[in-house]
Amino acid sequence: MPVFAIVLIVIAAVTAGVLIFLSVLGKRLEKRQAEQDERIRESSQTVSMLIIDKKKMHMKDSGLPEQVLSSTPWYARRAKLPIVKAKVGPKVMSFIADTRIYEDIPVKKEVKATISGLYITSVRGLHGKLQTTKRKKTLRERLLDKATEYRAKAAGSSAPAKKKKK
Repeated sequence: MPVFAIVLIVIAAVTAGVLIFLSVLGKRLEKRQAEQDERIRESSQTVSMLIIDKKKMHMKDSGLPEQVLSSTPWYARRAKLPIVKAKVGPKVMSFIADTRIYEDIPVKKEVKATISGLYITSVRGLHGKLQTTKRKKTLRERLLDKATEYRAKAAGSSAPAKKKKK
């Protein structure tokens, strides 16, 4: 058997092993994420708050309690988090917003937020609907839109898609 074939077989075996390892690891992480989401849902409460400011900043600069900073792993302390400063009752507090809703949080408005500890999971307008701002689509979102558009055209007609002339 030539050396080239042996090298290809070894590379294929290593690649298959890595893929299997990553799929098992991904399933474990997915289960752990589902458990955490369930715990967050169980301990959540709805609070009326006035949003003062929101920024993406490092944990050490965010004004979060010292207990939160000390319980955070060293590698996560350097990451920027979506921090929201809000007035809840007479207190001004710092919260960590979910990255999915961070863009929807209005500044200088009163909202009803679902919180779990210091973590904001959802936001609703106190007086009517929230005004959502249109954000620029990421490269990945634009490519996915083009791919679904292409698939829809391909599925809609059995003839091959015509190329546009420039």
